[in-house]
Amino acid sequence: ELASDIMDRGIMLAGGGSLLQGLDERLREETQMPSHLAESPLTCVAVGSGRSLEEFEVIHRSNKNSRNRRRPR
Repeated sequence: ELASDIMDRGIMLAGGGSLLQGLDERLREETQMPSHLAESPLTCVAVGSGRSLEEFEVIHRSNKNSRNRRRPR
């Protein structure tokens, strides 16, 4: 599912490294997938992490439920 989303939507670049000149173009050429620079690449990781912490209980329950649904080996 995740791989399909990436193939459809492309790669989102975030963080300081995403600002390296030509990185998005190089990724696009090498992967043959679209690549996009986040709107605020230097702050979006911190903002997303903060939102995740605000919703920690929801994320924790979701992870716990997904572990319980996995097939036994």
